[in-house]
Amino acid sequence: MPGSRARANSFMTNIQSTPVQPKSMLTQIQEPVKGRLDDVVEEIRRIVLSDFDVQEEVNGYLLRMRGKLFRPTLLLLANAAGGRPHADAVPLAAVVELVHLATLVHDDAVDHSVLRRGLPTVNHLWNHKVAIITGDFLYSRSVMELARLGRMEAIEALAVASNQMSVGELRQLVSYDALDFTEEGYYQLISSKTASLMSAASEMGALAGSGSFRDAFRRFGHALGMAFQIADDLLDYEGSEETTGKPVGHDLRERKVTLPLVEALRRVTPEDRNRIREFFTLVDPSDDEIREIVSVVRDVGGLDYAREKARGFAEEAEAALDEVRLEGEAMEALRAAITYAVERSR
Repeated sequence: MPGSRARANSFMTNIQSTPVQPKSMLTQIQEPVKGRLDDVVEEIRRIVLSDFDVQEEVNGYLLRMRGKLFRPTLLLLANAAGGRPHADAVPLAAVVELVHLATLVHDDAVDHSVLRRGLPTVNHLWNHKVAIITGDFLYSRSVMELARLGRMEAIEALAVASNQMSVGELRQLVSYDALDFTEEGYYQLISSKTASLMSAASEMGALAGSGSFRDAFRRFGHALGMAFQIADDLLDYEGSEETTGKPVGHDLRERKVTLPLVEALRRVTPEDRNRIREFFTLVDPSDDEIREIVSVVRDVGGLDYAREKARGFAEEAEAALDEVRLEGEAMEALRAAITYAVERSR
């Protein structure tokens, strides 16, 4: 695949030469585990190391376009909350990020997406077969690492989350008709696709240590994930491509179900409902047509409603942390993560 290889190398060079933009709030959250996050990156490299040239090229590209390591951060902070972090937390955090990365690669292939975080996807640079196999490779290497560590409770937590994410992706595939989608169905979807892995990451952080407050951290991660995804949905209406890494209106263009739209459909006039129904029949809606739907959703209060629900889940995350009854910089960072999850839409 010489053409794909050349394009990948070109994009790798661009990534390396692009100045890193400051992420002030996230940087502060990650400060207590900054050194360990660097170790997580090295662990990821070790786990996915391959002697097959094509796989190594794809892996190298993925590692250079990795995200903010938010899920590993949650795991490391939960592990450090008791004041006695365990060495196993670092490889466990690496595994969580690899599973997250695998889901993104698979999602992009399923959705035929060409961009992820403002950069070409694996399926676009190579092809869909390579993307699916790469996702499988990341999953299998993650399982191998968990087996090496021999932590059965962590294996169980991550296996449950992985299964839920798979079911959630299938649920989303058959849920393009947002006109019939309920708020309860939406919560079920994001609980599977987003909250499940954040919940597992937080729980695994506790498990890597003494196991104390495992349930509280699990519930914290779940509520945080719910708030995080709703805020992400809001970014599709209010954010910018620089912030989200995807074009504004991307979810609408892909006919994906989001809470602002679900709520708006309960409030709109019959005329606007028909406009939305017609929009969802378009093969390739224009930017102007997307802006019209965004205006309708905003004007009837769909965004305000979703924002309030995100705050409600944030309060649930706060309540779960209150049960932990620990103090220190790791706990302060976890509380700041709640604010980050909700307020990054501004």
